[in-house]
Amino acid sequence: MTNKVLVVGGVAGGATFASQLRMLDDQAEIIVFEKDGTMSFANCGMPYYLGGFVKKREHLIAATPESFQEDKNIEVRIRHEVVRINRADKTVTIKDHIKDVTYDERYDKLVYSPGAVPIVPDIKHLDRGNCYSLRSFKDMLKLDEHISKKNYQSVCLVGGGFIGLEMAENMKARGMKVHLVQRSAHVLNLLEPNFSQILEKELIENDVDLHLSATVEQINVDRSLLLSDGAEIKADFLLLAVGIKPNKHLAEAAGLSIGKTGGVRVNEYMQTDDPDIYAIGDVIESFDFITGKPKQVPLAWVAHREAYVAARHITGDPVPFKGILGTAICKVFEQSAAVTGHSGSSLRKMKIPYETAELTSRQHAGYYPGASSLSLMVHFCPDSGTIYGAQAVGQGADKRIDVISTAINGRLSVLDLQTLEIAYAPPYSAPKDPVNMIGYKAVKKMNIKK
Repeated sequence: MTNKVLVVGGVAGGATFASQLRMLDDQAEIIVFEKDGTMSFANCGMPYYLGGFVKKREHLIAATPESFQEDKNIEVRIRHEVVRINRADKTVTIKDHIKDVTYDERYDKLVYSPGAVPIVPDIKHLDRGNCYSLRSFKDMLKLDEHISKKNYQSVCLVGGGFIGLEMAENMKARGMKVHLVQRSAHVLNLLEPNFSQILEKELIENDVDLHLSATVEQINVDRSLLLSDGAEIKADFLLLAVGIKPNKHLAEAAGLSIGKTGGVRVNEYMQTDDPDIYAIGDVIESFDFITGKPKQVPLAWVAHREAYVAARHITGDPVPFKGILGTAICKVFEQSAAVTGHSGSSLRKMKIPYETAELTSRQHAGYYPGASSLSLMVHFCPDSGTIYGAQAVGQGADKRIDVISTAINGRLSVLDLQTLEIAYAPPYSAPKDPVNMIGYKAVKKMNIKK
């Protein structure tokens, strides 16, 4: 077993890895270094705390340094920032922000999990505005405090991806006027355009001021915002949510390889070029489950699985990582949008021939109260039936995308969706679930009928 393992970063990847390693090895010395004051928290819950749906910030704390020490015999040093990886010496250089000292710590194995950093859009005179990002627990607390103390009444959300859409709902719940500016022609552009339009309709119906195919060009002297389409809007603050990029600078400085997508390159066991250094989470480049091509997806499930794979490999009982589908879901007021695998645009970009089966139905029996529209789409190979990806918008989107994600993982074909025995009662589904119906619809578009 390994003697001493250092972990750079907590939150989902680092904290999960440390816990998994302790379960597999009760003798290893494990030290986690976290530069912020909170080591492990529910990152995805931050918009809902800001919106008031999560009442106490403590509910987002997954673990504390004290609980890790007492329950798992894992040492956690918060406000300790790793500033250099010294591969030749097998040490890392650490800045202790509590004592304001710098020191080196030796390792046998190093796990690099510093996450990602927000992308700052190119906006002229950005310093004139009250600008925030939402990446860390500290970011959340700062924004929450400023909204209250400065009595913010309006917000401009820059970016219409997952965070921008979730924040739209949560800032409306907080009583604000919400503007949302999206560079591309549609929000959540992982979706097909007609599915994105369902979300856009939902945003507009909930009084979100939506600006598509537009960017914030500059912040004027009076703090009004000039958009690229000529519009001017006023907002008390901006939330920058245009995306994130891997926090890879320490790996680069240490001479570790960076992949095509900008993440640290690892093998199927999460090892970097250096066999004694592993990397997991938002900082790495992994690979696509379907195509095997490089892929970089910052999702919680991915980080948790990578943490387990790294822990198993370090303890000599390896299981390979099988790749990423990018299964994700987002709540937008009364709508839900979920995806797994590839969209039509990504398949076209890779020049992969595909067909599409699509339907709109009710999420459960139409005669049962509360039935509402559910749109479902599946992309597949017309020859083999291999499922390339799926999307769903509406109530019940979570269930259908989870079933199809499982089908992809199990290498089922689109025609196999017909055969799945899915639980039915009027409040939940129909005798032939939408997932079954997609399988039947796919037959008409297959080159080889079965």
